[in-house]
Amino acid sequence: MGLFDHLKFNGDGLIPAIIQDQRSGRVLMMAWMNRASIEKTIETGRTWFWSRSRQKYWMKGESSGHVQVVKEVAFDCDGDTLLLQVEQTGAACHEGYQSCFFRSVAGGGAEVRVTEGRLVDPAQAYGKK
Repeated sequence: MGLFDHLKFNGDGLIPAIIQDQRSGRVLMMAWMNRASIEKTIETGRTWFWSRSRQKYWMKGESSGHVQVVKEVAFDCDGDTLLLQVEQTGAACHEGYQSCFFRSVAGGGAEVRVTEGRLVDPAQAYGKK
């Protein structure tokens, strides 16, 4: 049985992918993949995703240069979530942080704290004003 025989995609043909820094174990981001983006990721060794909002494929780092080199692709016991271990160049988060999970809940939910420093100004990384 091949990879796609084990995977369970949702009704839109998507599966969540957790992206983890291979060296540190830190979760960097979560994104959606479909069969074509998984195939492209395996073929190129770079992460490719499906953007639900833009309805298009995108490669992590295509505009910022903050690419992810894929080191391992795994899936959970139910076959409904992927885990990609990567070597991250620069910020994984489009807001300029190492991880998209740069905020933590505090004070019993009454507060939200930024837990790391910004690595890059998103306006410079993505050419946005």
